Amino acid sequence: MIQPGDGYLQYIINPKSGSSSNKLLVAEFKDYLLRAGYEVRTHFTESLHHACELATAGCRDRDCALIAAAGGDGTIREAMHGLAGNAKPLLIIPSGTENLLANELGFGLKTDSLIRAFEGDCIRPLDLGRINGRHFTSIAGFGFDGTVVRIVTENRKGHISHLDYFWPIWQTFWGHKFPRFQITIDGKEEFDGHGMIFVGNISRYAIGLQILHNAQFGDGLLDVCIYRCRGKMHLMRHTAMTIFKRHTKRSDVIYRQCRRVRVRSTSPVVNTEIDGDPGPRLPVQIDVIPHAVNVLVPPGAKPAGMRTRMMRILD
Repeated sequence: MIQPGDGYLQYIINPKSGSSSNKLLVAEFKDYLLRAGYEVRTHFTESLHHACELATAGCRDRDCALIAAAGGDGTIREAMHGLAGNAKPLLIIPSGTENLLANELGFGLKTDSLIRAFEGDCIRPLDLGRINGRHFTSIAGFGFDGTVVRIVTENRKGHISHLDYFWPIWQTFWGHKFPRFQITIDGKEEFDGHGMIFVGNISRYAIGLQILHNAQFGDGLLDVCIYRCRGKMHLMRHTAMTIFKRHTKRSDVIYRQCRRVRVRSTSPVVNTEIDGDPGPRLPVQIDVIPHAVNVLVPPGAKPAGMRTRMMRILD
């Protein structure tokens, strides 16, 4: 466990992410650190790239013992980009809407979860994905969910909640035309057809759906799930099977673990997303950076399941 005399703690906060309860979590944990005698240097981000710059500065400063980043998945992604390849640990303070990575690592939305992680000194290596040179921590999506993220981003005005996704999902469900993809996995042509693609390091996606159910965030591999899909009824069947964790047994789903993925498309418009933000245009090359970042996690914690996440949404 880091002691007060070991160096200062850099506290990176995205002031635009999180509801009032999230902001209370950020403030309460800082108060805990100050009461315990730690020197805390607070920095507010001005952009996602600024979070990367702040994390880079902290990891290069010998007097900095730990970097704590408070924000959503985008803020955490950029902080990890700045830390990639450095042994200095990162503590995630979940204060976004979905908090995909924090949920996967077993963090709750209470201060005691952060204190357990900080005092437990349980450090785990985390892989990062890299897509056309950009890092991501959790999941990259191509097609349907990329369109949803694009609509949410275009209409976003300040903090968003889960309700802000309802209309974009409804609109995409009725209007989406599934693109045709060409997928190469570790140099082998695996798929050529219409559908939607997910590539990532974590097992659970939005509201806890276990799309990449075999994924482990530190195994040095990417998990890939390809859904063959042409229309609404097909999408609804995939959704139901995914909820019941039976989707990978279907003949119209391809599931692989690998180190490199290439995604192309002959369709004119294909929306993509990485960690809930708009992603790069196709074609893309995705590879894994094994054990890129060290993260503090609550000892013995497990990923939050669908029921837990739904209760948090309704709380």
